[in-house]
Amino acid sequence: MIRPLSCEILENPMTTHKVGYLIGSLAKGSINRKLAKALVRLAPPELEMSEISFKDLPLYSYDYDADYPPAGKAFKAAIAAVDAVLFVTPEYNRSIPGGLKNAIDWASRPYGTNSFTRKPSAVIGTSPGAIGTAVAQQNLRSVLSFCNSPQMNAPEAYIQFTPGLITDDGEVTNDKTADFLRTYMRDFHVFIARVRSVLPKDA
Repeated sequence: MIRPLSCEILENPMTTHKVGYLIGSLAKGSINRKLAKALVRLAPPELEMSEISFKDLPLYSYDYDADYPPAGKAFKAAIAAVDAVLFVTPEYNRSIPGGLKNAIDWASRPYGTNSFTRKPSAVIGTSPGAIGTAVAQQNLRSVLSFCNSPQMNAPEAYIQFTPGLITDDGEVTNDKTADFLRTYMRDFHVFIARVRSVLPKDA
């Protein structure tokens, strides 16, 4: 029987990976920003976490393709500099926020320069509602699939936010939630290692 190769065989599990995270909400007090801070705190040391902001991007139009503005170039460069991307997003009207969709459009253009091609990604989000951004995540996964981004499909993470669950500094006050998020980030590290073993960054 042929056994599948593990990430330990394909790549040293202690390898450090740079992860850029995008927060779908532009609101300063966003609960998804709190979740992102928590994920940074709970991530294994092998993941170097940094936020990739898209708040300065204008609305995308293909008129820009011939001469990308500085904000667009900087955004694409930030994605190019990381090994993987983590999306932390709320749900707006049963979909992803317009600002996040606009950012993805910028990153995927001009034609032939899609920044998400072969870039490992994961999706997570929090909401006061019981379904915890599930519909928005499915919409986002569809977009990322078209953008040829290998996605971590499990574990899924739909976090119902309750008052005091995460502090402004990103401390998770519920032990079970903290353990789940810690495991989520460990699994993301393993997933990145597996993808990068098969699809090296500079391939």
